[in-house]
Parts: sequence; C-alpha cells; structure tokens
Amino acid sequence: MDRRIIKSQVAIKKAFIDLMTEMSFDNITIQNISDRANVSRGTFYLHYIDKFDLLDKLIASHLDELQAICKTKADFGLEDALLRWTVYFENNYLFFSTILTSKGAYCFSSHFLEMVKKQLRMEINFDEGINRGVHKDIVYHFLGSAITGLIEWWFINKRPVSSHVLAEQLSTLLERNL
Repeated sequence: MDRRIIKSQVAIKKAFIDLMTEMSFDNITIQNISDRANVSRGTFYLHYIDKFDLLDKLIASHLDELQAICKTKADFGLEDALLRWTVYFENNYLFFSTILTSKGAYCFSSHFLEMVKKQLRMEINFDEGINRGVHKDIVYHFLGSAITGLIEWWFINKRPVSSHVLAEQLSTLLERNL
C-alpha cells in the first residue's frame, strides 16, 4: 500500500480518537477530523464513508487483533494469552478508554462480547466436568459478560490494577469456571 495512504489513514484515526477524548461523538464533524488530521475532507472520504464507518473500522481492527491474540492461547496457555490481551489493552489504552466512555461504547461492547462468546464456544467442554448439563448459551453469556464487564471496569476505573494482575486474576476466575 502507498505510504501516503497509510500516513493519511493513521492521521485520520489518531485525530478521531483525540477528538473523542475532547468532545462527544455526536459533536464530532468530518471537518473537525480533517482539520485535526491535516487532510482535506476529500481525503477523508477516500478512506471512509462517514464517522460511523471510521468508528466501525477502528473497532473491527482492534477486535481482529484481539482475536489473533486469542488464537495464541494454544501456544502459550490461558494466563499467558490473557496477559498478551491485557498488555494489548494497555498499549491501546487511549482508544479503549475513550471508546468505553463514549457513544461508541455500546457498539464496541456488543461486538467484543460476541467475539468473546465465539472464543468460549471453542474452549468449553459440556460433555464432562462442572459445565455438564448446564445450558450452553447461559454459560457463554455468563462468562462472556463477566470477561467483557471486567475489562470495561478496568478501563472505566483507570486501570486500578496492572495488566499482569488483571490477566492473572482473570485466568484464575476462568479456570474455576471452566
């Protein structure tokens, strides 16, 4: 891909996230984003349909990264995979803390929950053990809501514990319930 295209997209995404820390999503205009990114409105529209498309693409790219990290669980084990996840959250703190306290929170949260439930479907054994006889959808939603709720709590409360402690505690809780 052309470096100018990449540079424009990076500038637009950064400008958008910065603006979301300063004002509500509803008040952000394409002109605000273009001015902050130092690109023309036309350049913005070359890459995105509107600010909703930009938000969707930002969320999708982060969820893709998180899903790729989930695939490493088989190579690293649950706690190490969760640590990789929480470190990713910490490295992208501005985006996640902003999205979880803004208008995009519901959009992100619902997509994040679905991604987590999809991963749980691949991990949980219902043929034996503590989940035998429990309705699958109830388990998926219960654990998925717990995981996503904990991550949201961590961001909303400005990381009250380190990413390492969060991963360790989440791993312990999941091991007790899987």
